[in-house]
Amino acid sequence: MTESGRRLGVVSHRNGRRDLVLYDPDDPDACQADIPLTDDEAEALADILGASLLLGQLSGLREQAAGLLTEQVAIPAASSYVGRKLGDTKARTRTGASIVAVLRHGEVIVSPEPAFRFAAGDVVVVVGTRHGLDGVTAILADGDPDG
Repeated sequence: MTESGRRLGVVSHRNGRRDLVLYDPDDPDACQADIPLTDDEAEALADILGASLLLGQLSGLREQAAGLLTEQVAIPAASSYVGRKLGDTKARTRTGASIVAVLRHGEVIVSPEPAFRFAAGDVVVVVGTRHGLDGVTAILADGDPDG
């Protein structure tokens, strides 16, 4: 539902087709417009809605909690954690900051499990204090949060 009261949605069909639909304002069960999406368009829309929504929610949380920050940290190709599990970082134990999501190729992986394996270019969304965020950045860059 938009602020102006318009309802829209995305319909994902079993055959893989996706449509952006706009509902009739006078009959919320009737479709007023149906726009087929290419794979690239659907991926871009999912990226915009997923990543923006998640980051917007985290930003709102940051405003409510003094001292709590969010940051996106890219995993460099040279990181010793490329191909390794999130749990191997022991980021929360070592820094007090939490990895709450990973952005990969337009996909948002929310609350990744400890068995999640990093890839070069992943962007990690971290929540914590400034010191904690800096520590996670150091861990993912070279393995040493105090270095």
